[in-house]
Amino acid sequence: MRAIWKGAVSFGLVSVPVKLYAATESHDVSFRQVHAQDGGRIKYQRVCSIDGEEVPYADIAKGYETEDGEMVILSDDDMAELPSTSSREIAVEKFVPSDQIDPMLFEKSYYLEPEKTGAKPYALLRQALKDADRMAVVTVALRQRTSVAVLRVRDDVIVLQTMMWPDEIRQPDFSVEAGEIKDAEVKMATMLVETLAGDFDASEFEDDYAGAVEALVKAKIEGGEIKRTPTSTKSSGEVVDLLAALQRSVDAAKTARGESEPEDDKPAKKTATKKTATTSPAKKTAAKKAATKKTAAKKAPAKKTAAKKAS
Repeated sequence: MRAIWKGAVSFGLVSVPVKLYAATESHDVSFRQVHAQDGGRIKYQRVCSIDGEEVPYADIAKGYETEDGEMVILSDDDMAELPSTSSREIAVEKFVPSDQIDPMLFEKSYYLEPEKTGAKPYALLRQALKDADRMAVVTVALRQRTSVAVLRVRDDVIVLQTMMWPDEIRQPDFSVEAGEIKDAEVKMATMLVETLAGDFDASEFEDDYAGAVEALVKAKIEGGEIKRTPTSTKSSGEVVDLLAALQRSVDAAKTARGESEPEDDKPAKKTATKKTATTSPAKKTAAKKAATKKTAAKKAPAKKTAAKKAS
């Protein structure tokens, strides 16, 4: 991990020099918007909604839209006059019981690592927080803006969690009218809760959507469903290596599931491997062009093998 911030935790007369690390990362699957016919990426232009002209970056400013739809334009000089801070201090304001803070307020988590000179006061603060079962409410300047955060202990590390401001938490605008709830219904619901009671273990859950997307992409690569566009950064040789690696991964996954590879596929793979090692550069280029044309025309694997033997 790479430290994104350096400063010091201060409480009373004690100062603990620390480094700040992002404690979480997103594994969301991301897609690009492309032209379905050829795989070309879709580009977006910065077009003014009034005159319809494309606007260069140098002419783009920040605008604040009022409730009645008016636009207030803020220049760089205006932004420079706004209050900001570059303090490198994490100032402890108070120590509060852990159950007093609504988890909905938590925003982003960071690990705090002590510098060598701050290892002992860091350990003392960590132990004091654990023994008191309290969190330290702090103020800290991140990205030139002061935020409220808490310090809490996770395993043997102090974690800093920034918090939302109270007015950023939305209030529900609906009410729940359940009618009369009978004692027998409450008892049955309580029995259900007890039946499903247990301890939380994060490792029991996994992102099956991301895994399914990866499997789908590998299957399409294995089947040759790839669009080669002028903006592709990989060379043909690197793609072949990638395909080989993915093929090995697919074979290993099939073996793990007890699925055997069809016998008629094996000779074709061996032949392709030998020809790759002995074919001259000129023939390689011709073979790649032929393979590209065959992919576009969606030829059968048997015809691809025959074309390679003919070359």
